[in-house]
Amino acid sequence: MRLSGGERGSVTVEMVVLMPVLLAILFGGIQAGVVFHARHIAIAAAQEGARTAAAYQASLPDGISTARNAAVDWAGQSLTGIQVTGQRTATRVSITVQGSAISLLPGVSWPIEQTATLPVERLE
Repeated sequence: MRLSGGERGSVTVEMVVLMPVLLAILFGGIQAGVVFHARHIAIAAAQEGARTAAAYQASLPDGISTARNAAVDWAGQSLTGIQVTGQRTATRVSITVQGSAISLLPGVSWPIEQTATLPVERLE
């Protein structure tokens, strides 16, 4: 069956219109996965640091150091600009891990901030 003269090249036009949409969906899904992975690393490092700092007779610098080392070891290139802060009271310790997820789009930043809070172990 032959195409009439008005339909010639219609597949090319459809592909030109459809391909950018498909690529945007593909890269959006990949970027969402990268951001989710970076958030997972940040919260896992914050939890590890909070566990260390909440231990009996431990200190806040111990927890911050543990969280920073864990984030750097686990992140590779997926989480950059890692900063770790914390607070400790007599009853609670809180560790926050901040950084940026890598981006597929140049110039776009995906900030990540995750906090873990635990009760401090103590004898009563």
